[in-house]
Formats: sequence, structure tokens, C-alpha cells
Amino acid sequence: MARINGEEINAENALISEYLENTGYSPERVAVMVNGEILPKADYAKTRISDNDEIEIVGFVGGG
Repeated sequence: MARINGEEINAENALISEYLENTGYSPERVAVMVNGEILPKADYAKTRISDNDEIEIVGFVGGG
């Protein structure tokens, strides 16, 4: 299992882009960190979630 935003999630082998889409995140409005490294948006569609990955997804909110 991977830890995503502090929760144990069974998302092993899913692409980051698939996970974002399936969970309602807009890839254009988030930053993804995998095991302490910021993942470039260009890599979302080619990076698979592995067992024991630590992933943080941070959404950007507009406003003022």
C-alpha cells in the first residue's frame, strides 16, 4: 500500500494521472510530491504508484 496524503491507499501500479482523475483532482491545479521529490506534471502519465510510496497531493486554490 502507498501512503497518500497521510492515508494508506491501495493504489499500487496505478499511474499518477489515473489516480488524480479517479479521485477528482484536476492535474492542472495540483502539485504532486513522491517520496520527497516534486514530480513534474509531464511525468504524471508515466509514473506508477509503487508499494510503500509516500505521496502528497497539494491543491491550489484561487481567491483573494
